[in-house]
Amino acid sequence: MRLTIDTETDTYEQAIAAVQAAYGLRPDVPAAWPDAPATSPRPGPQDLAADELANGWTDQLLFQLIAALMPGARAVLRRITELGGTASYEDVQQHFADHPTHPIPPSKIGGTLTSVKAVQRHVGPDGASPLLQRDERARRYRIDNALVASLQRAFALADARPDLLRGVPAAPVT
Repeated sequence: MRLTIDTETDTYEQAIAAVQAAYGLRPDVPAAWPDAPATSPRPGPQDLAADELANGWTDQLLFQLIAALMPGARAVLRRITELGGTASYEDVQQHFADHPTHPIPPSKIGGTLTSVKAVQRHVGPDGASPLLQRDERARRYRIDNALVASLQRAFALADARPDLLRGVPAAPVT
């Protein structure tokens, strides 16, 4: 018998289930192990909606965008999303100046967010206007209101599956 497990696409639970099935073991959890993790597959981008929200964006595309961002840009985009999709330059700069996990000097915020535009060119819908819009006169960042809730869902998935994000080390296989 040959058993193949793709460590890039198969989850730990799927690998265990495949080994159990190969050896004819019961896939259910014994009563003596009540805190066992669920045997159902972990959530993934395929669980997000593929319906168009606005300007060609879908929940899946928004997740792909945040997954492809470097951690600093992802943190700034998350912060703007948490603020309802609109934030002043000063609010963002102040929040990240002494941030405990992603400190970004105020002079570097603009450069950090340039990567959002670059990643959008690769994973975003063709011809879409910028996801993160900058109003230089009002000194504000803005995300289309129709996309804020979808970004929140994408960040929730990112929290559940940090192994899918760029710049996050993969968990060791045990």
